[in-house]
Amino acid sequence: MRTTLFTRAFDAPRELVWRALSEPALLRKWMYCPDDWTMTTCDDDVRVGGGFRWAWSGPNGFQMTMHGTYREVVRPERMVRTETFDTGCPAQAGEQVVTLVLAETAGKTSMTLTVRYPTKDARDAAQKSGMEHGMAVGYDQLDGLLAGPTLRKPR
Repeated sequence: MRTTLFTRAFDAPRELVWRALSEPALLRKWMYCPDDWTMTTCDDDVRVGGGFRWAWSGPNGFQMTMHGTYREVVRPERMVRTETFDTGCPAQAGEQVVTLVLAETAGKTSMTLTVRYPTKDARDAAQKSGMEHGMAVGYDQLDGLLAGPTLRKPR
């Protein structure tokens, strides 16, 4: 098996969760990076054939960059994209395919995120890296953003 499955529930409507997962200004507000890191690039063009590029800068000049291309976009319920880490993340070498599905019930949104790695070894290395801890912190920050006034007021 080459996949890892992540699930999360958010106390917010699906449309708000989608916006937070797809708008660069909002991504910057919640996407995890440790206290001594900075997200330096957050470009995101969420459409079939569009791409994204995210970059972080850490202590001692350490850099981590990832990019990819959107293969499928069904707003606000599903997106499929490729992800490649350019630097700083040897545990996740090669291109992975990420499928995000959002489902809403009674104003709450469940998220299912499936990551398919190029090899079982790449999946095992990613799992050993502790990435789920960083993802959990980021999604905790997203909970705070979703609960606050930034997304709840009309655009």
